[in-house]
Amino acid sequence: MNDSVRLNKYISASGFCSRRKADEWIAAGKVTVNGSVADIGARVSDADEIRINDKIIKCEESFKLIAFYKPKGYACTAHRGDASGIFRNFELDPDLRYIGRLDKDSEGLLLLTNDGNLCNEIARARNRHEKEYIVSVNRDLTEEMLKGMAEGVRIYDPNKDVWVVTRPCRVKKLGVRSFSIILTQGLNRQIRRMCEQLGYRVTALRRVRVMNIELGEMKPGEIRPVKEEEIANLRKRIKGC
Repeated sequence: MNDSVRLNKYISASGFCSRRKADEWIAAGKVTVNGSVADIGARVSDADEIRINDKIIKCEESFKLIAFYKPKGYACTAHRGDASGIFRNFELDPDLRYIGRLDKDSEGLLLLTNDGNLCNEIARARNRHEKEYIVSVNRDLTEEMLKGMAEGVRIYDPNKDVWVVTRPCRVKKLGVRSFSIILTQGLNRQIRRMCEQLGYRVTALRRVRVMNIELGEMKPGEIRPVKEEEIANLRKRIKGC
């Protein structure tokens, strides 16, 4: 495991015992991390030396990458107090990390993984990995609007407290009030802000692709493991993962 996880999960993943039994071992003071008696709730990684009754515990957790159709109305959060959080409402491993959040009002493809390197590689804007969306708006599209979206729109970035011009992107009209857009960056609520600056309001937003992995025929709330051929293709596009 490259990223830190709870100690009881690490012990369970090693095959030594269940999480509940691991908690009992920890509570009894039988577990040490780097020579010190461990506390309940401690977090560890492969860089740590974990022992139970002086027996070294090693975990080789298998790589996980799943595709999830996040429905509208649910939040990408692991916060236990949020009743709308995806981890509270769907059968998702809470130790997985989502790659590129979707806001609560949006739906579509959300990838989750236990590989921190892969997560960071895909999420970094400077790597310019493609994400495709289908967007519906509140009034008829014009060529001027579509051209403006494609060339870049000046929007406010709340994370950096600055105004920025979005990167040029590919836009295709699908209907009188709908279009597809392919982004290579992921500013906070970027598509909604772009549309607002051009005088439009987004009424529906669905992510249908992240790099080579597509939403396809998945239904809202559906979860599936990413196929081996999809993973192989993905790794070819990413250096160092």
